[in-house]
Amino acid sequence: MMKSKMLVLGMGAALFLASCSKKETTETTATITDSATAVQPAATDSITKATPTAAGDTSENALDWAGTYEATVPCADCPGIKTSLTLNNDKTFSISEEYLDRNSKNQDKGSFAWDATGSMITLKGKTANYKYKVGENMLIQLDMEGKEIDGPNKDLYVFKKK
Repeated sequence: MMKSKMLVLGMGAALFLASCSKKETTETTATITDSATAVQPAATDSITKATPTAAGDTSENALDWAGTYEATVPCADCPGIKTSLTLNNDKTFSISEEYLDRNSKNQDKGSFAWDATGSMITLKGKTANYKYKVGENMLIQLDMEGKEIDGPNKDLYVFKKK
């Protein structure tokens, strides 16, 4: 009989402790949920406020893109075309292309326009009609569809700023 009372008492104590501990867990969970709910609007507000600034950061307005860039790009029938391209703050450009081992040189001037994303420019000159992706102290010449040129010589289309 004594063993049964101890067993019942032990089970009762275990249930009591289990119910207390469950309640603490529930209260803790409720507190965490309340805290998360309280913090959530602040996080949402700060993200919402930060988004327009992040969306506004483009190559056009966040980089020091004006200057002279140089590269020797591949040529189908010569060792390469030594190219120097100067971009001006007023959205004008001048380009000089020297065909190596051919004693031939092209020069052009004109304007350029930024694409809608503010990361790519298109030159509009008499003969020059190139597209470039604008990066930090570099330009990457693109194909006429505005895609990066791929293949084993793709690094030759990267212009470095002087």
